[in-house]
Amino acid sequence: MTGKVYLLGAGPGDPGLITVKATQCIQSCDVIIYDYLASPALLSIATENTEMIYVGKKGGDHTMKQEQINQLIVDKALEGNTVCRLKGGDPYIFGRGGEEAEILKAHHIPFEVVPGITSGIAAPAYAGIPLTHRKMTSTLAFVTGHEDPTKTESSIDWCSLAKGIGTLVFYMGVKQLPGIVEQLLKHGKSPETPVALIRWGTTCRQQTVTGNLSTIVDIVKAAKLRAPAIIVVGDVVQLREQLNWFEQKPLLGKTIVVTRARQQASDLVKQLAELGAECIECPTIKIVPSDNKTPMIDAIERIVDYDWLVFTSVNGVLSFFEQLFDMEKDVRILGHLKLCTIGPVTAQQLMAYGLKTDILPKTYRAESVVEAFRQESIKGKRVLLPRAKEARSVLPESLREMGAIVDEVTAYQTIAVSDHQKDVIERIRQAEIDMVTFTSSSTVTNFCDLFPETIQSDVFKEKVTIASIGPITSETARNKGLLVSVEAESFTIPGLVQIITEHYSA
Repeated sequence: MTGKVYLLGAGPGDPGLITVKATQCIQSCDVIIYDYLASPALLSIATENTEMIYVGKKGGDHTMKQEQINQLIVDKALEGNTVCRLKGGDPYIFGRGGEEAEILKAHHIPFEVVPGITSGIAAPAYAGIPLTHRKMTSTLAFVTGHEDPTKTESSIDWCSLAKGIGTLVFYMGVKQLPGIVEQLLKHGKSPETPVALIRWGTTCRQQTVTGNLSTIVDIVKAAKLRAPAIIVVGDVVQLREQLNWFEQKPLLGKTIVVTRARQQASDLVKQLAELGAECIECPTIKIVPSDNKTPMIDAIERIVDYDWLVFTSVNGVLSFFEQLFDMEKDVRILGHLKLCTIGPVTAQQLMAYGLKTDILPKTYRAESVVEAFRQESIKGKRVLLPRAKEARSVLPESLREMGAIVDEVTAYQTIAVSDHQKDVIERIRQAEIDMVTFTSSSTVTNFCDLFPETIQSDVFKEKVTIASIGPITSETARNKGLLVSVEAESFTIPGLVQIITEHYSA
């Protein structure tokens, strides 16, 4: 059976600007054929079995010619696949989506078009430039800065553009900027007309330069601005001084590696991205169930014998209750217990099951739990401690010294993973990584195991800042020979984000 093709607009670069429908298509397709300008973050929402095929065109380096791309889309659809043709911006605005749709129609292949936010609208908005404004202009034109090279003459009506349109937006026009300026001036546009060029609009690499038609060529040359960039010509460019919001973000332009397990990375990635950072997810660990569930099962069967239930992490809470529910029991069997959690996030996760913690230490490490228990009478009390297989021994040993009877059970374990290793190594070599974050000792250990040569390089030592969630993680990093420059005062994800922001703001 013939499959179906979705011509998807991936948006301008910020993955948050993709549409709901496009997201649904990516999550349910068999094959993704994607361009250079499609955000890599969008590929991560596809299923593991989705076939990914890169056909990008970058600075004259074409992975495939357009005719080959067309044939590839047809071939994959005729194999019975649901195909997503993922194109930067909008597929029908200077994206050759119309040509691809014509080919599909000729082969009787069903298709749908899912529009995307085009960079000509999004990049100026992120640069603080409204393309229309009631007091300045009510006319707008989108123009290609790179016409079909096979044309014998230009189809652009420069006279009408120069005299009849208030705001002009040129796509793919950086190399042709001198020619564009020449044509506009030649046909009557004032030399004082404001101009802006926005490179990598809506991404953390966004860079904007401004001038006017008489100065912009020299300004762009001095700034060494290269493609991809949008050119905006018109009086509305003046509003940037008042309305520039995106480029004020404190982490804009910073590239930060997040080594946290993929299941937990989203919160840290989201917070850093909202502050303008480009986040590279490079999980060095993966949270998996314990390879021996018997101790946990036995402990739950004997839960009536315990006085205290202590959780040291969100993963401990999730693993414990998953096992509890698998055994067809519910929270009512925990009614007699007193509860303790490390950290507000762990307490919040416990509250999601309708249980409020009795002890929440002031700081979020095992030593603080021990200190909090000194206010309790726990001599002879039985304590159940479900936690990671690799956890430190400080807490159970200290509780035993205080007279408690402690049963440690492995709720989960961490294993090393190596996703995106090649990409991170290459970007470190190119000095494109600003910071690596560590949220646990295991992320440090596994990162050093994955990148033993890279972390010893001069580029890594000189260019990459190490940020740690707390003193225990920092100690592990230093023992591995890493220089920790940033350490959270509050040992939580918000605390880590705060100290990173303060570091770069300073």
